[in-house]
Amino acid sequence: MGDYLVTMEAAWLVRDVKTLDDAIGIAISEAGKRLNPAAKFVEVEEGFLTCPYCEETLSSAIVVADTALVGLVLEMKVFRAESKEHAERIAKSTIGKALRDVPLKLVDVQEL
Repeated sequence: MGDYLVTMEAAWLVRDVKTLDDAIGIAISEAGKRLNPAAKFVEVEEGFLTCPYCEETLSSAIVVADTALVGLVLEMKVFRAESKEHAERIAKSTIGKALRDVPLKLVDVQEL
């Protein structure tokens, strides 16, 4: 049995927002509220993308018509999992229950 760090992406929709910074703050706050107390051990951060042309780091958030789509990165440590796949299933189950109707995608599973 091993310990793993599971990293996932989430797409968060924020309505009635004017600026990108406000959208990111609201998305992180709302995700934290939904994860607490059942999954308060999940770390929530702003997501980033890499530009395919210049390889510069870009924010994974966009605001159009006072509505924002914010990419979030969720990290969860899974202890005593039987395999990487088992750690992935545990993380998806735990985070998915707290964040119903939020699209999630597995990014990485690392053994600790």
